[in-house]
Amino acid sequence: MKNLFIDTHTHLFAEEFDKDRRAMIQRASAQCEALLLPNINLESISGMLEMANQWPELCFPMMGLHPTEVPENPDLILEEMEMWLSQRKFIGIGETGTDLYWNKETLNQQLYSLRIHCNWAKKYNLPLILHSRDSIPQTLELIRKEQDGNLTGVFHCFTGTEKEAQEIIDLNFYLGIGGVVTYKNSTLPIVLKNIDKSRIVLETDSPYLPPVPHRGQRNESAYISLVAEVLARIWNISIAEVSEITRKNSRNLFTSLPIFS
Repeated sequence: MKNLFIDTHTHLFAEEFDKDRRAMIQRASAQCEALLLPNINLESISGMLEMANQWPELCFPMMGLHPTEVPENPDLILEEMEMWLSQRKFIGIGETGTDLYWNKETLNQQLYSLRIHCNWAKKYNLPLILHSRDSIPQTLELIRKEQDGNLTGVFHCFTGTEKEAQEIIDLNFYLGIGGVVTYKNSTLPIVLKNIDKSRIVLETDSPYLPPVPHRGQRNESAYISLVAEVLARIWNISIAEVSEITRKNSRNLFTSLPIFS
């Protein structure tokens, strides 16, 4: 039986796939039974929804404003995004969060935007997809304040410490693990040995962060099996077990995903 995975974070609507999107989707569908598409900004919505309409049994959209896209005053953008949330089905809220690698000067606006996303997650009963590059402490601080028992989600592209991982889990969130776990200098193999397997989901963040041996190239969802292979070695289990565990975790997190109904 073929091992199928769920890519919980992949930007397949990005322009990097414009020349070969159909072929890329064919490769992805050989590895993945679902491709979850986090939004980036207003301009990315049309391409994301076009993919969801073209491949409705494979591609599932989310709605949110990426932290590096948050302007000085994001209210009009956020209002338009909530209008979308009220008009059609999405399976998650995001990509939201904070970023202190690219945008230190807009942290206050990012936190403002994140609080609004938290409200959406509670209102629509959907998981949050959190970006936290160089800003896990700041993101955790806000989630601690907003957590009233009605929030869940995933810290996507998690690269933090074991202590941070445990705090994320204690807050009822999951860890998104992608290509970084395959990198030679990654500390994730050590961290993940001691972390509850029931809180791990797989992702690629395509077209970014490709796993070894594709570093320096465009990432795509078909490479998710390379992430699973490394996790299998870390946990000393089979790839089939990694598939089973992470699929179950994705089901527990993305409860409105149609493939599970």
